[in-house]
Amino acid sequence: MAMDRFVRALIQWQAGSRPEPARTLPVAHLRERYATQVGRLRGKSAQDPDIETKDHLIDGGDGTFRVRTYQPPADRGRLVTYLHGGGWVTGSVDTHDPVCRRIACELGAVVVSVDYRRPPEHPHPGPLRDGIAASEWADRAFPGRPHVIAGDSAGGALAMGIAMHHRDHGGIGFAGQLMVYPPADPELRSESARKYGTGYLEEVDDLRWYYDQYVPDPAHRSDPAIDLLSADHRGLPPTVIGTAEFDPLHDEGVELALRLAAQGVEVHHVPAPGLVHGYLLMADIIPAATEAVRNVLAAVEQMLTPVPTAR
Repeated sequence: MAMDRFVRALIQWQAGSRPEPARTLPVAHLRERYATQVGRLRGKSAQDPDIETKDHLIDGGDGTFRVRTYQPPADRGRLVTYLHGGGWVTGSVDTHDPVCRRIACELGAVVVSVDYRRPPEHPHPGPLRDGIAASEWADRAFPGRPHVIAGDSAGGALAMGIAMHHRDHGGIGFAGQLMVYPPADPELRSESARKYGTGYLEEVDDLRWYYDQYVPDPAHRSDPAIDLLSADHRGLPPTVIGTAEFDPLHDEGVELALRLAAQGVEVHHVPAPGLVHGYLLMADIIPAATEAVRNVLAAVEQMLTPVPTAR
């Protein structure tokens, strides 16, 4: 499918501004730029749903970090722990606030958004440990609810790492997991990484730099929570994977869905034709992105809705 015309215009606008590659910027400057870019998108979007939010500090074992809870107007008794994207290095509960509001409203779920501590100050396994602690806090704070572990981009990879941890340690039995355009291969060997690695908003050389910040020792990149394609997927919860057509990570997401299914996991793969990495943050300003987000959340809804049994 051809690239969405609004996305093409966004890419052309960005190219015209000649932004410096993420890998060349000081981390503080990069985080500020990311937050500003997301804020501009949000400023053009529809009004965010008016729902109750509250920030909490929780103990990560070696310090505290923040989570933000979202209480939906129509609570259907569900729970989502959400890990934001941004290459592990950038992103926050603030940048992904509109995403979590949408999830809360459309799924009727309490959402716990995790402001995990980020590299390079807190490399792997720090963000993963924060995510595990946050998911346990959420399960205690909102007991008895079907619990979905979710995230986009780097947060999607963290979500799967958290699911594997709980599977291996007799922890939370998640009702499902949601990963939207997750990084799954730290070597970035796919055809889409080559084909869409330059000129499609997310640069493959920046992705390599993000891995360098998150897992500075290449010897540790074989960890199953990093190399998701080589992980043991048996016993993981039902999974929704969203991919974007013009994304360096597209093929990794497709391959991950196939490998999960081959190991007996129920998988719903939701493609987003014509779109690029980061489309969750483009909802309400790009119609195709709005539709793609709806499709992803509809797949989660289907995953959580029991199938009636014949009498």
